[in-house]
Amino acid sequence: MPVYDYTALSAKGKTLTGIIDAESAAVAKQKLRAGGSYPVSIEEASHRSKAIEGKAKPGIGSIFSRVRTSDVSMMTRQLSTLVGAGFPLVSALEALVPQTKSQGFVKVIAQLKEAIVEGNSFASALSRYPSIFSNLYINMVKAGESSGTLEIVLERLADITEKQQALKSRIRAAMAYPIFMALIGAAVLVLLLTFIVPNITSIFTDMGKALPTPTLLLISVSTWLTQYWWLLLLLIIAAAIGLRMVRKTDRGAFIIDRMVLRVPLFGSLVRRLTVARFTRTLGSLLQNGVSMLIALDIARGIAGNRLISEAIEAAAVEVEKGRGLGRSLGQADTFPHLAVQMIEVGEHSGDLEEMLIKIADVYEREVESSVMSITSLMEPLMILGMALVVGFIVLSICLPIFEMNQLVV
Repeated sequence: MPVYDYTALSAKGKTLTGIIDAESAAVAKQKLRAGGSYPVSIEEASHRSKAIEGKAKPGIGSIFSRVRTSDVSMMTRQLSTLVGAGFPLVSALEALVPQTKSQGFVKVIAQLKEAIVEGNSFASALSRYPSIFSNLYINMVKAGESSGTLEIVLERLADITEKQQALKSRIRAAMAYPIFMALIGAAVLVLLLTFIVPNITSIFTDMGKALPTPTLLLISVSTWLTQYWWLLLLLIIAAAIGLRMVRKTDRGAFIIDRMVLRVPLFGSLVRRLTVARFTRTLGSLLQNGVSMLIALDIARGIAGNRLISEAIEAAAVEVEKGRGLGRSLGQADTFPHLAVQMIEVGEHSGDLEEMLIKIADVYEREVESSVMSITSLMEPLMILGMALVVGFIVLSICLPIFEMNQLVV
C-alpha cells in the first residue's frame, strides 16, 4: 500500500503535516476528511526519500532526515514487545508510526510495512536501508524469521543497541567536562596572548631596556600569534582535511588504526572497546543460529579497526580449515590474551556463545572504569598545566618590573 506525505488544515485552521497510507491519493484524501482534516496537498512518499536510504549526496536535508541510533533502539524494543504480545508484524509496525517522533524514521517504518505487505521478508525490507540498519541487525532478523523466534531476536537486538548506546553515553558524559575545560583554557590563553599581553609588554619595549629571556620569549609568542593567527587556523584545518583524506584510503586507514592502538593508555582503551564490540556481535549472531563463518564476516565488518579486522579475517581462514577460534585469534598479537583464553575455554566447554557475551561484559566494564580513571586524572593535570602557563606569563611580566624597581632604588 503506497505511503503519502500530506499537508492539511484542521477544523481550527491549523496546518498539519504527516504521512498516511492508502490505496490511492483519493482514498488518502477521504481518510483525512473522515478524520476532520481538510487536505491541501498529497504526494506519494514511497521509495522517494533517497536521503534516508543513504543514496543522496550529503546536504542540509540529509542532516535533518538522519535517523539516530537511539531511534532504532527504541523502535526495536517497542517492536519486540508488540510482536511478543502476539501482534502480527504488519500491525506492530503500523502501531509504531504514531509513536515515532522522527519524521524521517516514520517514513522508513511505513515503507517497511508496505514492503512486507507486498510479500517481502522483514530482513529483505530492512536491507533497503543499509545506512540505518547494520549487517548485524539484518542478519539477526533473517535468522529469527528462519527459526520462528523473531520476538526473541528483536529483544536481543534491543538489548545490544541499548547497551551500546548506554556505553557511548557514559563515555561522552565522562569526557564532556575535560573537553569543555580544555576549550575554555585554550580560549583564555589566546585572549591573554593576543589582547592583554601586547598592551602590557608594549610598555617594556618602549623603554629600550634589555629584557629578561622569559619576557622576550613571551613577546615573541604573543607577536607571532597576533600577526599569524590565521596561519595557525589554516594549519589546523589543513591537518584535519588531510587526516580525513588519508583515512579514506585503505593503506592510510590501516596505518592510522595501527598508530592508534600504540598510543599509551588510549590505545589499550580502543583495543578493549573493539574486542568488546566484536565478541558481543559474534556471540549474539551465534546465539541466533548464524553460522560461524558468516558471523565472523559480519563481526569483522563492524569491528571499527582495520588491524583487528585483518586479524579476524585471518582467523576466519583458519577456522574454515578446522582450527578453533581461540587458537586462530591467538596467532595475532592484536587480541588480548585474556580474551583468547576465555574463547578457548568456551570452545572446550561447548558454551562459546555465552563466553563471548561474558568477554564483552568484562571489557565494557573495564573500558568504562578506565575512562573514569583517565578523566579524573586529566582534570588536575589540565589545571596544573594552566597554572604553569599563567604562572610563566605573570613571571615574564613581573621580572622587568622588579628590575625597574631595583634601578630606582
